[in-house]
Parts: sequence; structure tokens; C-alpha cells
Amino acid sequence: MKSIAVLFHSGFGHTTNVAQAVVDGIGAVADVTSSLVEIDADGELSEEQWAELDAAAAIVFGSPTYMGMASWQFKKVADASSKRWFTQEWKNKLAAGFTNSATMNGDKHSTLHYFMTLAMQHSMLWVGSGLMPANSKAATRDDINYVGSFSGLMTTSPSDAGVDEAPPKGDIETAKLFGQRVAEVTRDLFK
Repeated sequence: MKSIAVLFHSGFGHTTNVAQAVVDGIGAVADVTSSLVEIDADGELSEEQWAELDAAAAIVFGSPTYMGMASWQFKKVADASSKRWFTQEWKNKLAAGFTNSATMNGDKHSTLHYFMTLAMQHSMLWVGSGLMPANSKAATRDDINYVGSFSGLMTTSPSDAGVDEAPPKGDIETAKLFGQRVAEVTRDLFK
């Protein structure tokens, strides 16, 4: 069985909800396992967590978007991954990414672009969302891919929303489908 590690930082818990939904989607696919690898408040990972990333066939990067970029905690881990870059330890692994912010746009694409750049530096293979957007007049906030992202998963949690109420149902369902896509590509590519 191939494993997928969901490497993420969450400042307030909303991004944790997204990470869990991604893992739930991965769980819908046979012959693939997943794990949550949470970056702590100081931007650190344990040696066991680094080993989990090294052993995974795919790594899904996740972070809130703060001021147009991934959190400093995520960036600290990304900088520390340069040891793996030097030996190309993660070469040919699959990579994907997700981000959450308080606004519909919030410059989330900058965070996803950063994740893509990180993946390319590691010689990884990028997987986009594979989801059509909900862009008709009849679309509602709870539709799949309402935020309309193709390069990765984007979700929104209003700044005054508690962890128990955000991201909204449509974003959580989109996260599950995104996780399922990453799992299917991982399963099919690494048969």
C-alpha cells in the first residue's frame, strides 16, 4: 500500500478541518493510506514526522494564507526540507497543496504557487484539483469548488467563524474530493 502524508500547519484550527477532510477523501480509495503530519506552533517536526514524509509516495502541503503567503511555521519546515532537496530524497514523489484564508480570494494562489515551486525544487510531480468550478448563476456557497481553484484546493473560513462552523460544507466536500483525486493518482501512478 502506498502512503500519502498530509503536511500542514494550522493557526486556529480551520486548516486542521481541511486537512482532516483531505485525509477522509484519501480514505475513500483502496490500497492507499494516509497520515496527518502537523507542524507545531514553533514550526517544528519530530524526527518521526520527517521519516513519515520521507517514506510517503505523496505529500500534500497545507497552510493558511497569511498576508499572501504560507504561514511562517510552514515556511520554516520548507526551509528545513533543503536537506532532502540536496540529496533529492523526495524526487518523483507526488505533491499537491491546499490553503485556507478568511476571504474568497485572500491571495491564496500565492500560497499554492509557493507549494508548487517547493515541489518543483524537490523534483516532485504536482497534482491539481481536477475539479470543475461552481460558476453558474445557480451556484451556491455549498457547491463543490465554489472558490474555483484548479492548481490546488482553496477554502474559506470567515474571520469570525469558529472552528466548529468553518470552512463551509461545500469546501469540506471539495477537500474530500481533492484528497480522493490525490489518492487515485498515487494509486494509479505507483502500481
